[in-house]
Amino acid sequence: MLLDCGPGVLPRLREAEAWPRLDAIVITHFHLDHWGDLVPWTFGSMFGPGHDVPAPELWLPPNGKDELGRFGEKLGFAGMFDAFELREYVEGQAFETDGLTITPIRVPHYQLQTYALRVSDGKSTLAYSGDSAPSPQLAEVARDADLFLCEATLKEGREGADGLRGHLSADEAVEAFEQSGARRLVIIHRPEELPLADGIERARDGDVYEL
Repeated sequence: MLLDCGPGVLPRLREAEAWPRLDAIVITHFHLDHWGDLVPWTFGSMFGPGHDVPAPELWLPPNGKDELGRFGEKLGFAGMFDAFELREYVEGQAFETDGLTITPIRVPHYQLQTYALRVSDGKSTLAYSGDSAPSPQLAEVARDADLFLCEATLKEGREGADGLRGHLSADEAVEAFEQSGARRLVIIHRPEELPLADGIERARDGDVYEL
């Protein structure tokens, strides 16, 4: 199962096999850096090396089928994303896919409908913040999780002059982690130019974590 599918994800997966064989993809929100590679994926599935590979389930936020359909009409043609098995999750309601239970929890990200994800196989739990401004929901999605993948995009805990927030600073990510009781924090979605304090882990391309 893949959580989000931004630009560059598909070629990275294709380094391991000719075409990815996944059971499911789950999208947290419709900013391009979290779903953009669905476009080449769908063309490759219809006309390229993925033609004979079973389509993965594509889980979208509420009303995501209609929203993705509008993108398709602008980026290619109507129905282009039907190359996937389209599904929609419901805020706060757990769903099952690929032997895992996933609970989507809505978090604030500017004015866009966005979800953090809690993923469990019944023994271990992974929490994924997606993109989020500071919110008590982050501590809830990561409550007692084995691993919390949390974004920390900002150098400081502030953004535009209008006060609209969509991301965390490293300090805010650490605060959410400490409130959650999760066992391990790994910072994601952070520019390489921004350092982290000693002892705070930063995700790197190709990292593997055992839960």
